[in-house]
Amino acid sequence: MTYCVGLMLEKGLVLMSDTRTNSGVDNISVFRKMFTWSVPGERIITLVTAGNLATTQAVISRLEERTKAPSERSNSLMELPTMFQVASETGKLLRETIRETQESNGVRGKGRFTASIILAGQIRGMEPRLFMVYPEGNFIEASYDTPFFQIGETKYGRPILIRGYDRDMSFEDAVKLLMVSFDSTLKANLSVGLPLDLMVIDRDGFAPAHERRIEATDPYFSAISDGWGRELRSAFHSLPSYTFESEDAAE
Repeated sequence: MTYCVGLMLEKGLVLMSDTRTNSGVDNISVFRKMFTWSVPGERIITLVTAGNLATTQAVISRLEERTKAPSERSNSLMELPTMFQVASETGKLLRETIRETQESNGVRGKGRFTASIILAGQIRGMEPRLFMVYPEGNFIEASYDTPFFQIGETKYGRPILIRGYDRDMSFEDAVKLLMVSFDSTLKANLSVGLPLDLMVIDRDGFAPAHERRIEATDPYFSAISDGWGRELRSAFHSLPSYTFESEDAAE
């Protein structure tokens, strides 16, 4: 399992993903799940992946091959004219990869080789866009009603995003919000783990505005984790106390 998030802001896009991959409690590895391609001044595209590792790596490898030889591939990420077509091509490739893997392993229907992708980016002359691509190859786009997407182990970090998200928030606050969401998930689920990868895409920037890997020893993440736990306890104790007395007796 994994945890990945993509946020749509007025200022641009922010994405974060963990790197843990496990096949049982005694086989845990670190693999990057965030991938970016860019043409400075023209476009930037970032994918984060969740699901079967072999499937997602096959999809990324195929996209990478097409990117390196765009003149031979009209469906290269570097040549497609809109982000919608990028999402459509990514979904098609994901669906085909899953189908081929299942067939080669004798699996029919929905099997254990599924995966999902969050796709974000901008092409010059158009708005930044954020999509979630499903294993079946179809996808949905972020909107004012649904301004962020999660894939993987989503339930622990979602309440943080719902309460804290603001479309007009700064990139710095968005990163802080994601760190709190990831910290809550890390505390609750061993299948999600550090290090984390972060990508900030500024509107009309067409290059990473900020990217970094957040290690377990990162001082800022440690401060966020410790501070969030401390403030949660403080907020809990500041709430009105419950009493076993009846309301009439309390009056």
